[in-house]
Order: sequence, then C-alpha cells, then structure tokens
Amino acid sequence: MRSSYNKEDVTILLKDITGLVEPLPAEIREQKIQSGTHYCEMLPLEYKPGEKYFSLYREALKNFSEVTAEAAAVVSEKIIKKINGEVVLVSLARAGTPIGIIIKRYLNKKYPSLQVFHYTISIIRGRGIDKNAMKYILDRHSPESICFVDGWTGKGAILNTLKSELSCFEGVSDSLAVLADPANITDLYGTRSDFLIPSSCLNSTVSGLMSRTFLRSDIIGEDDFHGAVYYENLEPEDMSVEFIDTVFSKIDFSKNYSEYSDEQKNVTGMEEVRKIQKDFGISDINLIKPGIGETTRVLLRRIPWKILVNDKSDTRYLAHILRLAAEKNVEVIEYPMTCYRACGLIKNLADT
Repeated sequence: MRSSYNKEDVTILLKDITGLVEPLPAEIREQKIQSGTHYCEMLPLEYKPGEKYFSLYREALKNFSEVTAEAAAVVSEKIIKKINGEVVLVSLARAGTPIGIIIKRYLNKKYPSLQVFHYTISIIRGRGIDKNAMKYILDRHSPESICFVDGWTGKGAILNTLKSELSCFEGVSDSLAVLADPANITDLYGTRSDFLIPSSCLNSTVSGLMSRTFLRSDIIGEDDFHGAVYYENLEPEDMSVEFIDTVFSKIDFSKNYSEYSDEQKNVTGMEEVRKIQKDFGISDINLIKPGIGETTRVLLRRIPWKILVNDKSDTRYLAHILRLAAEKNVEVIEYPMTCYRACGLIKNLADT
C-alpha cells in the first residue's frame, strides 16, 4: 500500500483500504471496545496534530532523539550477533516501522556488504499475525534470516501473540527486537530504561501516514493482507521521514555499541501489571497501559482514569505526562514500580 516512507526503506505488506472504512472518534471507539467490539474492526479518527501534540512531539524529539538513536544502534548490533547471513527485518505495523527503518539504515551503513531487507506486516492482539504476509516473506527468504521489530514492550501482549502464532512457521524465531524493553521480556533490546520514544506522541503523521492495521471479514478477504488506510489529507503535516532522519543523524558510528548492556530486572512487566490490577481492583487487564509511551498515548488518545508514576519529581521523564494529566484533570498517584516510570489506567465506562 501507499505510505510516505522512502520505497528503499521498507516494503509494506498491507492492503490499502482507504475510503472503505469510516474512522470513529475516541469516545465512540472506547464505548465499542469496552462493549466487546475488537479494536482491529474499527479505525480511529485522525486529525491534524494540534498544538499540544505537536509541541509534545518536538519536546520529545529534542530531549530523547539521542537516547533513541543509541538504543537503535545497540539493538542493531544484537541482531547482527543473532543472525548469520542476510537479515530480514519484519516490523510490526505501525509502531515498529520507523524503528525497523532506522535499524536497516544503521546496518546498511555499518555493514555495507550485508544484505538487509525490511518488511512491515500486521499483528493484532487477540487475532494474530498476518499469515498471508508471512507466507509472502517466507517465499522469498529463509526462516532463519527473519527478525521481528517493534518500538517497545508494554505488558508483553504482542510478544506473547508472536510466540503463539509462530509455532506454525518452522524455523522462524519468535525473538522480538525493540528499542526499549521496560517489561524485561526480550534479549533483543536497546535499553531496558522506560523512556519516551518520540514517535509514540503522534499517530499517522510520524508513521508514514498509515492508520493502525485493520481486520474485518467484509473488507479483508482470506487471501488479503491485513488492511490500513493512507491519510492523504495529512501530507502537509507529515513528519515521518524527518523523525527517522533526525534520530539516525544522532548515531555516533565511532562508538562500539556492541558493548552496551543493561542489567536484568528481578521482575517482569506482567508481574508488575498483575499487582497494579489487584491493588486498583481492575477487572480487565487491557485497561492497564504501562510505560511512558503507553501512558502518553492513554492521555492523548483514550479516556484516562488515573495515572501512576514512580516519582512526581522526575521531571526529565515525566514532565509531559504531569502536564497532560493536569490539563485533563486526571489524578496522578505515586506508586512504586520496578519496570516502569509511569502507567496509564483507562476509565472503565461501565463504572460511569
């Protein structure tokens, strides 16, 4: 399908469903999701980024582009150690796509003799991976060359989906490469620090103007790739390539990123989320969104109930979260966490 990415950066294995699905505002989507409609059967209404979104993104890009670049370089070196021969990066749309592009550019520059391919495919919590897209890739590449890429780990739901889905694809590793692994669940990570990856602040305008992926049988046939919409009307606001260029420019190729490592934490993110679920009496674990990126998205896109933070005085990482929470009149509670600096709790609409 169409995107605003450079064609040499990524091959997008999605069906273009532009004009076939009417996007819905957040309030209606939230009601439908909590009433049992799967999120992949709807698309969010995407607006021109407002001043709040735009200033938050610019602030994050200024403050965290360097650590994002370092994490991308570190995880790239870990991928090289894991895979011999050609590397086939398979980004999970859509948050994984810009990360996969940065990794591909890094590998191309650092190891010019290495063949690196990059695809983007859909994986949906509760519905699985796009098997037609996987077949397309495996018709062209060996299973041992594949490495999946995403932006960060939250609770670990997507990694769990990946692990369960890949049992039918012999030889394909279920390892997941991410920039940030605060959930402490993968060996292919740039850092285990919970920090704000700038691209998490925006929607399609930093994701190649592509929507979230879509799967509904009246539009996606048995032989189709999962679908997505291209937002042509947002082309004047598109910052997708600028984000990639900015982060990539911060990589210092004189450094030996293969020596970087973080210590293993003594708990996983899911263990921490289960404790939050118990302490706050939350029946649906999907209403708990741990990590700075996910918390930011809750404040920008969902209907927040409470925000948990490790330390309100941690303004380097939490200033934007505290500001957004104040603007939306959302309660912020200090709550001790090992894996995460922040966690967003979504309002259960059945309680309102």
